[in-house]
Amino acid sequence: MGLAGRGVEIKALLGQSMARLLLFGGKGGVGKTTTSTSTALGLAESGLRVLLVSSDPAHSTSDSLGVSLGPEPTPVEGIDGLYGLELDPEVKVSNMLPMLSQSLSGPMAGFLGQEAMDEIGDMKNDMNSSQMLLPGLDEAMAFDELLKHLENPHWDVVVFDTAPTGHTLRFLALPEIIETWADRIIRMHRVTGGIRSILFGKKEGDAMKDELYKFRRRVLHVRRILSNPELTSFTLVTIPEKMGVNETVRAHKALNEFNLPVTGCVINRMTPDLDHDFVRRRRTMEKKYIEELREKLPELTFGEVELMESDVHGFDRLRQLYAHLHRDSIIEKGLGPHKIGLGLQVHRGMWREGLDAWVHLPGIDRDDLSLRSEAGTLLLGVNGREHAIEHEHPVKASQVKAKLEEDVLHLEFPEMTSLD
Repeated sequence: MGLAGRGVEIKALLGQSMARLLLFGGKGGVGKTTTSTSTALGLAESGLRVLLVSSDPAHSTSDSLGVSLGPEPTPVEGIDGLYGLELDPEVKVSNMLPMLSQSLSGPMAGFLGQEAMDEIGDMKNDMNSSQMLLPGLDEAMAFDELLKHLENPHWDVVVFDTAPTGHTLRFLALPEIIETWADRIIRMHRVTGGIRSILFGKKEGDAMKDELYKFRRRVLHVRRILSNPELTSFTLVTIPEKMGVNETVRAHKALNEFNLPVTGCVINRMTPDLDHDFVRRRRTMEKKYIEELREKLPELTFGEVELMESDVHGFDRLRQLYAHLHRDSIIEKGLGPHKIGLGLQVHRGMWREGLDAWVHLPGIDRDDLSLRSEAGTLLLGVNGREHAIEHEHPVKASQVKAKLEEDVLHLEFPEMTSLD
């Protein structure tokens, strides 16, 4: 993938939306990792806290940055505000659901008999296997991990470098699958509640039900975010060849079926305009495919990136690509919205000033929020997950005034007081 200063047509590559989640996708090998990584790096250097997430098992994001990334947010040395992680789908089911029971022994074993106990033991083992509960559960685990970071107000923007298109569509279909699956389990739990309490104990049965409700709420929350054009932007990345064009058109149709706002398309690896017969013939062919793509997807904003003599990796080349695609951006003080590049607007996740804090919570419902304190630390709960809101001195939740207006939670902290 490369870039050049000629023939660029980028008016608002990521649209006019207020973004929380920026997704980049396309078939394998078209440069989506380079495009997403350069965007994340540029936004971080503009003053935002950016999390770059990759679901591609090829570890291309680590290679592009030259930094080894793992399953937890890792600071990218040399770029303040930029963190990266590569989703690890190899997670046990027990990370999402509590153990069904801790007490399948003693009098219960005698009451049920050994055969029944063996069967229940097999059920427990199945629940610890990532492929036994739900087809594609590894991707469900990755999806839940993405939810965790989307809900975290400490991130201003999440840039998602998706896997090749087929995997991405399966990934994006999971909210509906999981919602249906969770509803069925919850209904089954209601019907068999009495028996389940006898078999597994009321405490464990209730814990399983509560976890399912929480997970379902998180799924519904991210569905609201994914389908909201003011919060999410999907940019397709392709190359000017027949297979690339066909794949992009199919992906656009499928993404629209999931109600994902597709706003732009980067046409990558274009042949430079050089005085050579082979090059001229190649550019003529590419021009035909570019015109075809523009005709089939007239609502998208297109950006064109010419092939360079060397590949794009490392901070300097990524900065160059960011400036080429999005123009340089400066983030002012305050929560925002702030204009980024050519029309894109973003909020900071959180902004502090004096005794006040403003937290941007896109797509949130009031019922999804909670506020409590522990040992003088204020804990903001979003869909059952808690995030510490730092303050200069210990505070009780009862001392903090909280008001939610649209997508912004205003927290007014008290003057320094005793917790006694």
